Formats: sequence, C-alpha cells, structure tokens
Amino acid sequence: MRNAMVAARITPTDVAAALTVDPKTVNRWLKGRIPYPRHRWAIADLLHVHEADLWPQVTQQHLALAGDVQAIYPHRWAVPQSVWHTLFQGATEEISILTYSGLFLPEDRRILDILTNRARAGVIVRILLGDPDSPQVARRGTDEGIGPDVMAARIKNALTLYRRLHNVPNVEIRLHPTVLYNSIFRADSELLVNLHAYATPAADAPVMHLRHREEQGAAAIYLTSFELIWTTAGPQSNEPQPDAGQDADS
Repeated sequence: MRNAMVAARITPTDVAAALTVDPKTVNRWLKGRIPYPRHRWAIADLLHVHEADLWPQVTQQHLALAGDVQAIYPHRWAVPQSVWHTLFQGATEEISILTYSGLFLPEDRRILDILTNRARAGVIVRILLGDPDSPQVARRGTDEGIGPDVMAARIKNALTLYRRLHNVPNVEIRLHPTVLYNSIFRADSELLVNLHAYATPAADAPVMHLRHREEQGAAAIYLTSFELIWTTAGPQSNEPQPDAGQDADS
C-alpha cells in the first residue's frame, strides 16, 4: 500500500480525507493492519490498482468475485465520494447515467465540473432521469414511503442543477417513464449499478462495481438496458424548474 501511494503521489492525509477516516487509521493500515472490505475497495480505486496488489495476504477466497464483478458495496451511501469522482474522471469515451433523480450527483459541484470537463474533452455524456409527470415516478415515491410529489420534486431539482450542462457540447439529457429496476452509472467499461429494492431508498440499497469484459457478461446486461431506455426516452423539457434543495435519493 505504501509503495502504491508513493507511485500515485498520494499522502496518508489524502487517503484519510478521501475515505473520511482518522489519519491514525491510515497509519495503522500502513503498519500492516488490513482495512475493512469497503475501505480496501475505496483505497484500491483511489490508487488505481487491484485490491490484491495492496493486500496479497488476503486469501483468494476473500477476493473471489465472479466474472465482471469488481466489488460490492452494502449501501450506496457506503461508496466513498472519491469512487464516484474517479469513475467519471477516468472516462475517455462515454459517461452514461440512468436513475430517477440521482440528486446526490448534481449536488456535488466537483462531479458537475468533472462532467463538464470530460464533455469538453470529447467524452459523450448521456443522462437519463425519470419523467416527473410519469406514473412510474409517482409509484416509486409511494413505494419508498416519501410520496409521489417528493420524488417528482427531486427530479425537478436535479434538472435545475444540471442546467449548467445545457450549453456544453456532447451532453444530452433525456427523461424516461420506465419502471427503474436499477440505477446505472457508467464510465467507459466501468459501471456502478445501484440495485433497487421495494420500500428501500436507493441510498440504502447495494451497489455493484462491474467491469465490462465480454458481451455475455453481467455488465453487458446493464449496458443493453441503458440503451433500450435511451432510445425510448424523450428530450428534457426547457420549462424552468424550481430551486434545488431536496435531499439526494433515488
């Protein structure tokens, strides 16, 4: 781990800040203590290396994840913010986002900056949000126990925050009326898939980190799902949206 940090020019203080842990905790890791799985995954993503390269003493049994699966986070809120930043910053060809509101993304100014900069560098950015007037969005709000109006308001808030991308080349936002089984966040061959569960807010549901390797793999299923929804989605309305201010969720 220490060698990888030196190669990446990242200090223990940087790691502590990225993972929101005490610097003393990072020092214990550097002295040999093995972090919890979610911290190992976050550090590996931060340093752009494989988990096994940092902790070879972790048995292969612990690392054995099938096929395209790189990591599994128990909740979306457990995914370090640095992982989202690294995901989108690493895109060289395409960024695709499918969600209902995904308000936690545009509320992060750094992510908006990353999307803007990547698009200006030639990366295609496609954003699919739920149609706030659709019955599917209303039903999701009811299922989560927050009510249909709150879910629709979150989508409108997200649209407001994404306004700064409207005149950026290579960016397109569409609205979809589909039943959303999963939220998908793609950067080239890397995907974070937020699994949805009935009566469970998206932030509390698990997230899979997938890497697209083959056409019959798990990642390909979600890429196909995104494309099908994209082709049937409608353009974003240019009508003004209310001021943003709701908490992030689905």
